[in-house]
Amino acid sequence: MSTMTIDQTFDRTFDPTVERALRGRSGHTDGGVRLTRRGRVVVVVLALFAVLALGVVVAGGSVATRDSGAPEPTAVVQVGPGDTLWEIASVAAGDGDVRSMIDRIEKLNALDSGMLVAGQRLLVPVG
Repeated sequence: MSTMTIDQTFDRTFDPTVERALRGRSGHTDGGVRLTRRGRVVVVVLALFAVLALGVVVAGGSVATRDSGAPEPTAVVQVGPGDTLWEIASVAAGDGDVRSMIDRIEKLNALDSGMLVAGQRLLVPVG
């Protein structure tokens, strides 16, 4: 024969006044919102989407204008034997800054360095 015992420490008697006081008016015992793992993932994804949308709206302003850009007037100069970029830039710059003219020539011709080869053709800004 077996015996069964009942422990009285876990016995909760139902008292409606105590239940109403614990639950409050909303019916929740803790009063806060609890999210499941899926709910937290959804909230994080929605927050990331909102930040991405805000970034697109802020960065979406175009920096282009409707005016077509006028190309810089240039002349083609053929490099002779012994010519340097400094000499060509100083002639093209006139009384202006030679270093800024060298930068403009390098950008126009996509030069990696100031080394030139005889017979090479360069676009040089005019004016």
